[in-house]
Amino acid sequence: MTGRLSILMAVFFLLAFRSDHPPIKTFIANDLNYLIDFYKELHQSPELSLYEKETSRKLAGEMREIGFEVTENFGGYGIVCILKNGDGPTIFYRTDMDGLPVTERTDLPYASTFKMKGDSENELETMHACGHDVHMTVWLGTARALAAHQDQWKGTLMFIGQPAEEIGAGARMMLEAGLFEHFPVPDYGVGIHSSAEILTGQAGFGKGYTMARAESIDINVFGIGAHGASPHKSIDPVVLASLIVMDLQTIVSRSVDPLEAAVVTVGAIEGGTKHNIIPDRVTLKLTVRTYKESVRRLIHRRIQEIARGVAMAAGLPEDKYPEVIIPEKSTPPNYNNPVLVDRLIESAQIAIGSEQVVEAAPKTVAEDFALYGQTSDSIPTVLLWLGTVPEERYENAVKNEESLPGLHSPFYYPAPETSIETGVTLMTQIVRDLLKG
Repeated sequence: MTGRLSILMAVFFLLAFRSDHPPIKTFIANDLNYLIDFYKELHQSPELSLYEKETSRKLAGEMREIGFEVTENFGGYGIVCILKNGDGPTIFYRTDMDGLPVTERTDLPYASTFKMKGDSENELETMHACGHDVHMTVWLGTARALAAHQDQWKGTLMFIGQPAEEIGAGARMMLEAGLFEHFPVPDYGVGIHSSAEILTGQAGFGKGYTMARAESIDINVFGIGAHGASPHKSIDPVVLASLIVMDLQTIVSRSVDPLEAAVVTVGAIEGGTKHNIIPDRVTLKLTVRTYKESVRRLIHRRIQEIARGVAMAAGLPEDKYPEVIIPEKSTPPNYNNPVLVDRLIESAQIAIGSEQVVEAAPKTVAEDFALYGQTSDSIPTVLLWLGTVPEERYENAVKNEESLPGLHSPFYYPAPETSIETGVTLMTQIVRDLLKG
């Protein structure tokens, strides 16, 4: 009789436990309406880099409500959220928070019409054109699911809300503020990035270098100004700048090994004031993308040689040779720890199914998430791609052989419900599995 009673009591407590704590996937499904509303609210109020005050406050309030200890205004408007649950690993999970100065043209019923000045004198229309609203919502949903199921994991959650990713400054700001001195050094670090190419419901993984180093380089081209009607009295920096632009195109095509990847793009030419005045200075603004340090150094050298060579050929004195300004700090290439990628793929296959886990090729976009894995502690990190492309849009693009709107496009939009539910399911499984050590 005693044995039977014990069994009945065990069954009773099991049923009671299950009724109070539904399985995580059920919890996530039930939580989805709340998260979608939260997502739309974020989507309609994107704040520019370094000005994420209300976004940060909103996330901090949500995290406090579910039991995290929250530190605000850490490294700008960064937030650090800690939830301890016994002995175990510390898992770092970052979301970025900033929007872009882009006018949304999606015609969605919840499209952003938000405006703010930021660093500009005039108000700018803003948009979450890079999916940071998805990142934040998945991050919050994962935190809510884990906080509600603390019986299923042990360790410390370290959820980070990072400012200023779009200008490559936020991660450095938080690290220089002492992120891993004031808070635990994590055993693993993870993050997601919305993909404008991968179908919603899927996740993409890449090993090793998955994103490039990004550098903004200026070339100040000097000359001798004159009247536009007397060009023979000038050494025209507009012409010299044009020659430099054309010669820069040969760096990747003729100086870099064809098996290496690199990009040299001139994004802006600034100079001159009027139609009939030859100026004495023009500035070229470049973005340079590389993976390997040796390729990076080669490109730097060739930029210097090309700029100097054009000036020399024009007959400029040495004190008027172009000035090439290479910043000391840049966003490093993102490196996904291969061993950790394998572990995350296993978790992803459990969470969303093997057929939904795809291989993602490296890209020459940049992400300052890379800095967290390059601290003195060499934390294993992975930044994975979350598919967000609506199925109908994806099929139409394939059928019509059209390109999908990319990130930073005013026409980009995710499929919120599927993307967010997939993201939360995926990241909850990943974090739980990493907490097993």
